[in-house]
Amino acid sequence: MLATNYPQMNFSQMHERLRLELLRRIQRGTLSVSLLARQTGFGQAHLSNFLHSRRQLSLEAMDRILAAQRLTVADLLPALPQNALWREDESAGEVPVVSHNTALFEPVIRPSAVQMMLHLPPGALQTVRARATNLRRAWQRFVAVRVAAADALPMEPLVLPEALVLLDRHYNSMLPYRPSRPNLYAIRHGAHLTVRYAEFQASRLILRPHNIAFPVELIALDPEESPGDWLAGRVALILNEI
Repeated sequence: MLATNYPQMNFSQMHERLRLELLRRIQRGTLSVSLLARQTGFGQAHLSNFLHSRRQLSLEAMDRILAAQRLTVADLLPALPQNALWREDESAGEVPVVSHNTALFEPVIRPSAVQMMLHLPPGALQTVRARATNLRRAWQRFVAVRVAAADALPMEPLVLPEALVLLDRHYNSMLPYRPSRPNLYAIRHGAHLTVRYAEFQASRLILRPHNIAFPVELIALDPEESPGDWLAGRVALILNEI
């Protein structure tokens, strides 16, 4: 269940939230100042001044940016506290289906980011065990993503083309969920999400396919990074036919 009862927000607060959201998108590599300039018709210097808090935008300019980035005012509103919100969602068994980018980078799922709702039996998620870093515990916990045909091939027949996989974003630990079985994760690979078995050895994430016809892949981690930074979450459920 998504939050709908938001506190009030004035123009200055909305202006600042838009600025921070655009900066987040630029930092993730999904947006650039030059791309935003092409989308809106504004000069790069004008946008740069806004992003660095050197000038404000008019309401008309904000509308143009919102439209270009497919944002609504509701997307900029602060969300309700996650603890109160997510207990209700776990009980209801409703999980938002979102894009790979949203699953990887968005702590709170905005209403406009929801593609559809996945309905599970009530209480189905309440016994799922979490193992999250402190920062990740603040994220909305369960989301689902669709796996495209090309991405599913290395995991066939476990994951079939267009399958929905349910992710527990509160499990970004490398410890096994079940002692005798490897964890299946959704992992950030470049700017994309990929589903693989994963191990961590010698400062590298080792991504293993289910289909042995495909190669093992390696991701080298920087010294300040942890494996959990690369894990969107543990795959808790695979739905190959909807």
